[in-house]
Formats: sequence, structure tokens, C-alpha cells
Amino acid sequence: MSNKKKPLVVLTRKLPDPVETRMRELFDARLNLDDHRMTQPELIAALKEADVLVPTIGDILDAAVIEQAGPNLKLIATFGNGVDNIDVAAAAKRGITVTNTPNVLTEDSADMTMALMLSVPRRLVEGAQLLNASGGKWPGWSPTWMLGRRIWGKRLGIIGMGRIGTAVARRAKAFGLSIHYHNRKRVSPQIEEELEATYWDSLDQMLARMDIISVHCPSTPATFHLLSARRIQLLQPTAYVVNTARGQIIDENALIEQLEQGKLAGAGLDVYENGEAVDKRLLKLAEAGKVVLLPHMSSATMEGRIDMGDKVIINIRAFVDGHRPPDRVLPNRI
Repeated sequence: MSNKKKPLVVLTRKLPDPVETRMRELFDARLNLDDHRMTQPELIAALKEADVLVPTIGDILDAAVIEQAGPNLKLIATFGNGVDNIDVAAAAKRGITVTNTPNVLTEDSADMTMALMLSVPRRLVEGAQLLNASGGKWPGWSPTWMLGRRIWGKRLGIIGMGRIGTAVARRAKAFGLSIHYHNRKRVSPQIEEELEATYWDSLDQMLARMDIISVHCPSTPATFHLLSARRIQLLQPTAYVVNTARGQIIDENALIEQLEQGKLAGAGLDVYENGEAVDKRLLKLAEAGKVVLLPHMSSATMEGRIDMGDKVIINIRAFVDGHRPPDRVLPNRI
């Protein structure tokens, strides 16, 4: 990559204005002004001519696509934390560095998780929709109308006690929930003491005892359908499932069947097994007030998106200046 000219940086989606403005100042940045999702031919064309590609989670960069990258492409600086949409090993074989934007969405994701954790048992969305549909008219207060479930005093089982899982635990403890967790390894004694958290080496044992399950582990081959049909059947019929991590971690078909049969109390989902293709059965369950569905909003704050953009810019500048980018992703670390 020549140091005499600005590198050609291609953005696959529209980013917040402050981020795009800074990119235009620093690089030869090609923006996606109408924010359309690039087709595969458009994505391949961008790979062929760019020095740096800035994709998002919706861009699938598998080995076949990366194989068609041009000789100038040396960096894929993804706008996002997850890289399960990128074949990092295939990129490495082509001499292409991959970076991500970790550690900026922890609080935003934890906030949305708590919102789902509250909205499902307390029927918040159902109540709001009822009032909107009635034109502001409702039958008035009644001792048995719109009854939900209290979360104070309930047991929360967190799957994946990383940064986001820990942030959720801190919020949940303030709401009076008892904190339990399953992780590849125990967190520090200090964190366990702070959260009064109970560690479960056996995921099966934890699932069978919890009132609410919240998923926060990464999407890897090892976590695909971690909540399998067998494990979902371990849950109590009064339990709720919340997922703001990745849809593939849960066997969605099995979850739907348990909800349809009344063997689970409800679910709050921000992610889905088939990406943007939300199962129609989930939509019916939402209409019935059994689930709350969100369109992948857990990290959607202006502050968070700008922080992500700043990390992308730092990674690109470091790479262009001949330094190792701070958020480089290695094949053996995903």
C-alpha cells in the first residue's frame, strides 16, 4: 500500500455522520450514501479495488468471496464486534488482516438485555400495543387484568460471564435477582463476591433451576445450538429465555415448540437463528404476548455507533502507518 496517497477505504453501509466525515478527512473513503445492502457482486467488486474494506455483520465474507479480493486489499476493518461472518483464516492466507471493534457496546447491550428481561414477564409491549390499538381507551384497572410476573427474588442464569454478562449481572442484582452463571471458567473471586454469584460447572444443572436464562456467549462452532432441544426441555415451564447475543446459539425451532406447547413462560429475542428471516411462528407468539421480538437493537445507540467508528478509524490508521492494529483478530482466537 503506497504511503504517498490516501488508501481507498470502501464502506459497505452508511455510518454515523461524524464517523464518515472523519474517514473522508483521513482516507479516500467511498461511502454508501443510500445505505443499501451490497449485493454479492457489489461486495466482490469492492474487494477487488479497495485497499481497506469496512464491512458490517450483514456482509458475508466467506472463503469463496475473499478468494476474489484484489491485490491491494490488505485490511478488513469490520464495523462490529463479531467476526463470525468473516472467514478470518481465509483472509490470513491471502495476507489480509482482520480487525473488529470490541469493548464498546457492553453497557448498551446490557441495558437492552435488562429491558427484555423486564418487558416479557411484565407484559410491557403487550400492554403498550393494547393501549395504542384501542385509541387510548381501556377498561380501567382491575385486580386480575394484565397480570405479569415479578422478577424480584427470581434466579437469573447467565450463559457467558464475559463483559456483557457481567454488566447484565450488575444490573440484575440491583433489581433483586439472584445471580447464577455458567462459563468456560469461573470469574474472579472479587466479582463473584460483588455479585453474590453462584457458578455452575454444569450448564444442564443450572438450566433446570433458573427462572430466567440470558445468553451472552459468542457464536462459535462450539456454541452452535448450545441451548439444544434437549437442554431447552430442562427449563421450568415458568422460565423465560432472553437472547441478545447470537441467534445460532439457541435451537430456535425447539424454543418455538416449547413456547407453543406452553412449556415455557416466554422469551425476549433480539437475534434470530436465520438472521433477518424471523420465523413466522415467532411472530404469532408475539401477537399472543408470549414473546417480545426486537430487530437486533441491543447495540443501537448513537454513542455506541460512534465509538465503533472511532475504533475502525484507529485500526485503519495504525495499519496504514505500519503498526499492528490494536483490535487485530487472529484465526486461532475466534
